[in-house]
Amino acid sequence: MMTMKTALTIAGSDSSGGAGIQADIKTMTMNGVYAMSVITSLTAQNTTGVRAIQDASPDFLKQQIDAVFEDIYPDAVKIGMVSSSELIHVIADRLRYYKARNIVLDPVMVATSGSTLLKTDAVQTLLHELFPLATLVTPNIPEAQVISGLTIKNKQDMIEAAKKIGDEYCCAVLLKGGHCVHDANDLLYRDGATIWFEGRRIDNPNTHGTGCTLSSAIASNLAKGFTLIESIQRAKDYISGALSAMLDLGKGSGPMNHAYNLQGEFASCPN
Repeated sequence: MMTMKTALTIAGSDSSGGAGIQADIKTMTMNGVYAMSVITSLTAQNTTGVRAIQDASPDFLKQQIDAVFEDIYPDAVKIGMVSSSELIHVIADRLRYYKARNIVLDPVMVATSGSTLLKTDAVQTLLHELFPLATLVTPNIPEAQVISGLTIKNKQDMIEAAKKIGDEYCCAVLLKGGHCVHDANDLLYRDGATIWFEGRRIDNPNTHGTGCTLSSAIASNLAKGFTLIESIQRAKDYISGALSAMLDLGKGSGPMNHAYNLQGEFASCPN
């Protein structure tokens, strides 16, 4: 008999498999933890856009969370797409009740394709209910501009926005530099200090699910006992590998190859 570290993703389903629950489970598996899921919404989407969204009911969402925590307590929790205030309230209530740990929150507002995933009236609920529970929040630059109310055009702007978010909501902030600021360097703001994580920009237009993948990889490494700084660096290395594999699927912004490092007899193809 054996045991494994465990991670739970609370997020929306992506029918094309590149983001959301599907990306999270692939990422967690490839990063060596047992993945569990709570689905907040079903989406009909592909690499070109989101066609429809069907939210879970608050009661069904609660039942999913309870079922996981009462049986296999997660060592880390990743939160992704949560589209409404009602669902956010349920998640915050259950995470407080179960004293969940190592919570990584990806404040998903807009899909890579440009489709809106978070209702406007739910933004404040997300900030006041879930941000204070998070070990780490991982906004990209457009999301950080909405949250902070600041315009971000350069690295100094990133520092000011991350500080404002972290100080106001009492959480560590990993502000991702992949949008607008022309490099792949990410900024961690925690307890008044900043750390830059340098990355190489990979010339790959297929970036569907990068935010989901990064936050899930961080959660996976926290679950295994790595420090926050170690977890972020390991996650960045993993996502760089997935992007560098240059998978090309779909007619829009396609998915990455989450299994780029998968080896063994069951991963091989016929000769």
